[in-house]
Amino acid sequence: MIAGTPSVSADHPIVLTLPDGSTREVAAGTLAREVVGSIGARLLQAALAVAIDGEVQDLMTPLRKSGAFVVITDKDPRALAVLRHSGAHILATAVRRLRPDAKIGFGPAIDDGFYYDFEVEKPFTPEDLAAFEAEMRKVVVEKFPFVREEVSLAEARGRFADDPLKLERLADFEGTDEVISTYTDGPFIDLCRGPHVPDTSHLKHFKLLHTAGAYWRGDVKRQMLQRIYATAFFKKDELETHLHNLEEAKKRDHRVLGKSLGLFQLFPQAPGAAFWTPKGTTLYNTLEAFVRERQQEAFREIKTPLLYNKKLWEQSGHWGKYKENMFLVLDNETGEHDMSLKPMNCPSHHVLYAADKHSYRELPVRYVTFDVLHRNELSGALSGLTRVRQFSQDDCHVYLREDQIESEVKFLMDFILGYYDTFGLEAKLKFATRPEQRIGSDELWDRAEGALRAALESTGRPYELKEGDGAFYGPKIDFDVTDSIGRAWQLGTIQLDYNAPERFDLTYTGEDNAPHRPVVIHRAVSGSFERFIAILIEHFGGAFPVWLAPEQVRVIPIAIDYNEHAQALVARLKAVGVRATLDARNETLNYRVREGEVEKIPYMCVIGRREAEEQTVALRSRGAGKKQDILTQDAFVARVLEEIRTRALPVAAVAPAEASA
Repeated sequence: MIAGTPSVSADHPIVLTLPDGSTREVAAGTLAREVVGSIGARLLQAALAVAIDGEVQDLMTPLRKSGAFVVITDKDPRALAVLRHSGAHILATAVRRLRPDAKIGFGPAIDDGFYYDFEVEKPFTPEDLAAFEAEMRKVVVEKFPFVREEVSLAEARGRFADDPLKLERLADFEGTDEVISTYTDGPFIDLCRGPHVPDTSHLKHFKLLHTAGAYWRGDVKRQMLQRIYATAFFKKDELETHLHNLEEAKKRDHRVLGKSLGLFQLFPQAPGAAFWTPKGTTLYNTLEAFVRERQQEAFREIKTPLLYNKKLWEQSGHWGKYKENMFLVLDNETGEHDMSLKPMNCPSHHVLYAADKHSYRELPVRYVTFDVLHRNELSGALSGLTRVRQFSQDDCHVYLREDQIESEVKFLMDFILGYYDTFGLEAKLKFATRPEQRIGSDELWDRAEGALRAALESTGRPYELKEGDGAFYGPKIDFDVTDSIGRAWQLGTIQLDYNAPERFDLTYTGEDNAPHRPVVIHRAVSGSFERFIAILIEHFGGAFPVWLAPEQVRVIPIAIDYNEHAQALVARLKAVGVRATLDARNETLNYRVREGEVEKIPYMCVIGRREAEEQTVALRSRGAGKKQDILTQDAFVARVLEEIRTRALPVAAVAPAEASA
């Protein structure tokens, strides 16, 4: 857990504005619980924390600034993070009870739960987790209050003399004016900023999930700690739903389904890069063709080189800000690693734009590419298709006049959201502002943030603010999509860049016949194709829509006598662009049908005597169980073509559990 909040002078009163508009004036250093209690005893009983101008703190933290004062109960969405932060503290309490030798690291709340890091000689076992969870329940019943104390650096060092990880953290406070706080529940003490719920009894519905290795402070050169992941909710049914979705996610794991469905393979000879099988390549190419089709009118597709010297990356700013993530290549002439495989397309697009003259009349110019990119991800961070070293993006850079920003953002936003709609993915928008590490002047950032925020707000769409989460060269709008089991994935982005035109001396000729600076928008929709395909595999549980399925129709003759009729239907389907195959193996009908179900084929057409004579098919639709529909071949072909044309979503996807049958 992390300690420290800025210390504020206590020589002036604090004015708190309540939600009804009334105000309370209190002395600096007054505990938040005292203010809540003065409002009402019942409110104090329900209160878990407070927010001052949106900043959450617990009831035991002294008030140090004026502002809007809101009491947080379990009805407030912000309360869940407070509960989970407290859960991490209770987890550490239980572990130290049973394993007093465990050295304690950090334990924050995260999006879907919390974790805590411990340094131990041997990794924790499933039996250890069961024991820790049982001990946590005892701590909950004991209803220990979370007692906050603010201490000096010397006092803190004394309290954590036997905890080297905490002592290292305390060294960060040397020479600062930050407040150092500790929290105690029962016999356990932790260095922590908070906030926490009032006592341990609030953690009623929780579950320890699994362990994983984690380097201390994220540094691969430091010791490996044991991280225990867990989750918690205020309501039992919410916990049960979350645990159900976790089990569902395991069944849908793209690494498992990708292999069982024969889509891709990963081999140690090429870590972080996928080998696509024929079926997987069909899926990949179909998706890429869809993106090309949607972009063919308004975008210009280009291709640029894979390898560049460092001058390009110095000009773009990547050599100084991103070098550790780039694959460097030795230049035989200089003897230095001063060349790199490209990790993104932006600079190469700028070079191409700058090579020609452009008029204000032709803007916006939208360059799009599907080139291969490489990023030097840590080997321990690689994960299936979601974290790779080699990938391709549906990457676009738009060069436009400043007065076109609003209309262009609306155009791109509609384009991106329409793309997600095709797959049944819902998106939420997030506006990310300047990070601490950035290039460009504050004046340029002010212009970029103001212009992008205005364009976003002009669309009328709701959005969430993400302070400090922008790209190092500009603010951005991120698109977080939610899949069929409720998980959020950050995918598309619209990034406004005033820095690149300056660095690359990009211009266009204005109406006054003088040179002007364009602005640049970086746009991605899928993110990377690899990661997006992983998301689609899990979103659909491998049961892809007909238009996207690598194999759309499988024709199965009951016996050898009907092979010719089955072959004729396959040929007819292929002739109109349907991906159809024939399964005339010397196996039982039930065996072949069952295999098609496991492989999640959208349609299986069974051909027997009646079907051969009447030019019909006994149709088995994916997800319909043993039900068969008798259709004429004409009707069936028309049905398949219409689903492909409209890119219809599956009516009922195959239950992912069937993949393991």
